[in-house]
Amino acid sequence: MREARKDPKRLEHILEAIDNILSYVGNDDMATFVADKIRYHDVVYNIMIIGEAANMLTTEFRETHPSTPWRQITGMRNFLVHDYHQVEKELVWQVIVKDLPDLRSQIVSYLTELIK
Repeated sequence: MREARKDPKRLEHILEAIDNILSYVGNDDMATFVADKIRYHDVVYNIMIIGEAANMLTTEFRETHPSTPWRQITGMRNFLVHDYHQVEKELVWQVIVKDLPDLRSQIVSYLTELIK
């Protein structure tokens, strides 16, 4: 059973993984980023952490924060783990540039809400 008291820590894990990804990518374009296999795999690993931490949040927390696409986040983790051979680098890049900035803002807001 998941405990609500652990939700803030899971959110911190998500935030840390997002910040790791953003620092690994920096201002590089997609071609430069994917050419560096170590950084690419570090990013994929951190996306998996985001998905696993999201999965470990309580159902109550996820249900009270429906604007975050929790199912897609955990689905991405599952895709990266189980279908790793089918992952297109463009998809990973889209997650970085389109999804993570909004997710980061939401996670910061949730942490602020829980710390009150």
